[in-house]
Amino acid sequence: MSHLAINGTLLSDPKVLKLNPLLLYVKLRTTTDEELNCLIHQHGLNFLYQATSGSRVAIYGHYNARRQFIIEKFTVLTSANAVAS
Repeated sequence: MSHLAINGTLLSDPKVLKLNPLLLYVKLRTTTDEELNCLIHQHGLNFLYQATSGSRVAIYGHYNARRQFIIEKFTVLTSANAVAS
């Protein structure tokens, strides 16, 4: 299992797939115009609070067997709300 660091922009707001344990889904467009389906479990509440559609993010994680990117670490670089104000 190889880990990757990817920069990109969120195409959608995070969606809650499961509450216990918390599992989020988000669609991301990378800087190379590739669209990724991403899942996040660790620190999901922080991601849900910080990230909105249009936010630039840096993520670190790996692909699972279904070619979904599992986010292990993240940083929200800018959000659409912070840029507008």
